Amino acid sequence: MTASEPPGAASYRAAGVDYETLDAGKRLAIAGALSTSSLLAAHGGQALDASRGEPAFVFELDSRAFAFVVEGLGTKSVIARQVLEAQGVNRFGDVAYDTVAAICNDLCCVGALPLVVNAYFATGASEWYRNHERAAALIEGWRRACVDAGCTWGGGESPSLPGLLDEREIELAGAAVGAIPVGRRPLLGEGLQPGDEIVLVASSGLHANGASLARLLAGRLPDGYATELDTDRGSATTTLGEALLEPSVMYVGLVQALLEERLPLSYISHITGHGLLKLMRPSRALTYRIERLPPVPAVLSFLVEQARLDAHAAYSTFNMGSGYALYCAPGAGEAIVVIAARLGLSALVAGRVEEGPRQVILEPLGVRFTSEELELA
Repeated sequence: MTASEPPGAASYRAAGVDYETLDAGKRLAIAGALSTSSLLAAHGGQALDASRGEPAFVFELDSRAFAFVVEGLGTKSVIARQVLEAQGVNRFGDVAYDTVAAICNDLCCVGALPLVVNAYFATGASEWYRNHERAAALIEGWRRACVDAGCTWGGGESPSLPGLLDEREIELAGAAVGAIPVGRRPLLGEGLQPGDEIVLVASSGLHANGASLARLLAGRLPDGYATELDTDRGSATTTLGEALLEPSVMYVGLVQALLEERLPLSYISHITGHGLLKLMRPSRALTYRIERLPPVPAVLSFLVEQARLDAHAAYSTFNMGSGYALYCAPGAGEAIVVIAARLGLSALVAGRVEEGPRQVILEPLGVRFTSEELELA
């Protein structure tokens, strides 16, 4: 529990996820990885160490810049299994789609477009695949996501890990390679300047972050995942389980359109773990001032209410309606909003980059995130 959480609140740490410890491990891994950078020269390449700690690693080979990323779904597949068992609703196609979206959205943050995605399907028992409808939904969801991302599904690995994973579960993850378009520089934060605008693009709900806390909260409810929930579409209702499994937004098409139209992007941040703390992902002394926020999806409002989180804790745990942040030169934000709308995405010019200490200020909420709350690199 953090100082901003009221007594009795349900925190991410209570759900078994301690980001402070995880981030320390990440920083240790980055230090070890840096010691191997020079080895790429033996193959005629060069590691761009400025990408260490970014959503994807960038390297150069034969005068081209490429990006590589590994990402996973987390425990959202557990929710899909529980909803299938309790409600008979098969959403494994959607969690497969979520996984590819998590991978490719990360890759695009450095200005790369995905070329090839590989899958990692680890099960606690090979019998998982005997439910043919569930397995078929999984495969089709992964394939559909690759089509939407415009990339090839190259292959992957599907180990059976009895004793390591519960025999009922499947762990979904993958890796991708992408290329920076010719004539473009990787987006690694060096180009960020005071005055740059920040455009927030709406999420569809939980996306691939916060599932462990959502599972903890669902377990406290009398009806669990079958709890009725208002939707964001008027008087319609759905269940908590189905709302949690709403597919993530794939932002690849938006990034591709912005690169093709040569919009002056200076940075991109995927709003996943750490919520809007991710707005200050670059390790630079800059202030990120947000003056407008998108509507919060009903499922996230419900989780925040059930967890008794204040605004500081909520916006540093969930995406709270912001799935992607695009930073651009002054005056270009509205053009991004128009292009997003053309692709069926909701976006708004939310704020700007300012001179000052490394921090995020959410003006509508009176919330400030300080530099020490996010140390990834």
